[in-house]
Amino acid sequence: MESPSAPRPPPQREERRREREQAPWVPKTRLGELVATGKITSLEEIFESGQRVKEAEIVKKLLPDIKSNVVSVGIVQKQTDAGEITKFAAVVAVGNEAGWFGVGRGKAVQMRSAIDKATTDAYLNIIPVKLGCGSWECRDGRPHSVPFRITGKGGSVRVEIIPAPRGLGLVAGETVRNLLGLAGVKDAWTRTYGSTNTMSSIANAVYDALKKIHGISVIK
Repeated sequence: MESPSAPRPPPQREERRREREQAPWVPKTRLGELVATGKITSLEEIFESGQRVKEAEIVKKLLPDIKSNVVSVGIVQKQTDAGEITKFAAVVAVGNEAGWFGVGRGKAVQMRSAIDKATTDAYLNIIPVKLGCGSWECRDGRPHSVPFRITGKGGSVRVEIIPAPRGLGLVAGETVRNLLGLAGVKDAWTRTYGSTNTMSSIANAVYDALKKIHGISVIK
């Protein structure tokens, strides 16, 4: 007997989705035009100028080696006058494993669509992650860890990231380890508090912590 699986989208809808993915990018914003024409060649330029990324294709073009990780996919239900509506809710993290990281969320009737929406949202939420060597046991100066101890909060979850010497690796649970790896952190100790079985809250907590590397809310 075949195991139950998520409903597949109609062939016509799936075909239209593939066509959109294969179609050439037509920028919709001024920033997108500058990137498409090669006048802006890095995300660093965009963030240093204080501009906001509003097209996922900008990130894809400037970070062609970016990777994505589906953190969680669940089912959410909403009661309306027309009856109960069931949708998939996805959380996706993206990063290039070298200092760029983002987390996004998406909801849709189809699982694939929810993941696609979450991935696009993660691209739009991408941030630079300042890597460093903050462990007193190391001090080799290379950007393999975080520059100092940081903490982040997501829902009821709190994540603490502590600099570690080069070669130690990531001392963390699987989800936190995967997220930090996407950001480019190779060595760190971590501590988690709260409902750590809630994957979306863990992702948000890690994202919140990495945002604080740029001089905001340092733990002492």
